[in-house]
Amino acid sequence: MQHLRDVPAPAKLNLFLHITGRRPDGYHLLQSVFMLIDWCDTLHFDLRRDGIVRRIDSRPGDLPEIDLTVRAARALQQATGCAWGADITLDKRIPAEAGMGGGSSDAASCLIALNRLWGLGLSRQALADIGLQLGADVPFFIGGHNAWVEGVGEQLTPVRLPPARFVVVKPPLGASTQRIFTSPDLQRATKTAIIQGFAANDTVDNTGLRELNLQALLAGGHNDLQPVAQALCPPVGQCIRWLESQGLQGRMTGSGTAVFAPMWAPHALIEAPGDWIVRECSNMDAHPLLDWCTG
Repeated sequence: MQHLRDVPAPAKLNLFLHITGRRPDGYHLLQSVFMLIDWCDTLHFDLRRDGIVRRIDSRPGDLPEIDLTVRAARALQQATGCAWGADITLDKRIPAEAGMGGGSSDAASCLIALNRLWGLGLSRQALADIGLQLGADVPFFIGGHNAWVEGVGEQLTPVRLPPARFVVVKPPLGASTQRIFTSPDLQRATKTAIIQGFAANDTVDNTGLRELNLQALLAGGHNDLQPVAQALCPPVGQCIRWLESQGLQGRMTGSGTAVFAPMWAPHALIEAPGDWIVRECSNMDAHPLLDWCTG
């Protein structure tokens, strides 16, 4: 195998994001549900025999010289002693500073793809352990399933969600994650929820996954970061009001400035400001690379 083409790296939405406390080391305790959506970056890999890892931009200027894909490849080399290298071409579609996990997803797909291209045979758990060094969200994308998330983001319980459509809106400005989490106005004491409270039924399917009630998750949750983010970046509130003007209930996802709303029925959207990114998406039952590694 010399090449891998059209390797997808899907984005995620946080259906809610509750901050339930803070550890002595300053890390925030959270609860969330991470949901994969079909808005994807695409990566291409060419095997190199000289051990060099090089990223080639599909659109020059999109990415820093050393991005998470390069760091992921080098971390995999270091963890395994692999002497192979790769040219990595990244077609970047997921917007930056959106709270949609684009960089983490790229890193995860890079680890999964190079594990195959280099013939390493690492398990999914071994890849997730490497991915955690790169960012807290990377193991989620390697895990391959939508997930109930707890702790500081490292405790993942795979879940199933019913199919649905969403509109995602991203204004051009971003917001500083550090400023949001260090704000004295941030709510840090949301009551802890239990996964059973959002279960669609009392049983699990034949894969062992519990299905959650999507409408209950959206109705019973919120994003604790949103009020602070709106104060730091007013376009977040403008996006939410634009959705409300069309009868849609919007919410910020993650710590970025993208907002989303479920579309329970077909909906004709009015024109948004020209510098906003607006996209309709569907959720995904599982990561498209789920079968590329085991364990």
